[in-house]
Amino acid sequence: MNVPWLDEIRWTEGLVPVIAQQADTGKVLMFAWMNRESLGLTVEEGYAVYWSRSRGKLWRKGEESGHRQKVTGLFLDCDEDVILLKIEQEGGIACHTGRESCFYRHLVDGRWQSVEPVLKDPKEIYTKNE
Repeated sequence: MNVPWLDEIRWTEGLVPVIAQQADTGKVLMFAWMNRESLGLTVEEGYAVYWSRSRGKLWRKGEESGHRQKVTGLFLDCDEDVILLKIEQEGGIACHTGRESCFYRHLVDGRWQSVEPVLKDPKEIYTKNE
């Protein structure tokens, strides 16, 4: 994919970290990785496409759950090595645990405590195990 704006990104081993933020509230929903292909597809399709390091393949957010992320804005940080996606989270659930955000644990007195409820049981969201 020969796209000049992709060349302006400082890739680390072919990847760039991506933060997904709910556009209307500013809440950080998740963190993931993209490669050149997934970022190009994200811009082309208008929905988040990530690179799954664990699976070694493209991952269209919501391909199994239906909880897609419609991209409303794409930003590059000052060091040109982190992407911020402003998104509209379809279904209101970004986390595979059935929560709104992947950042649902808060460190309190040296212990991680869940501070967000499960909105939907993951067994009802996914048709196959990850």
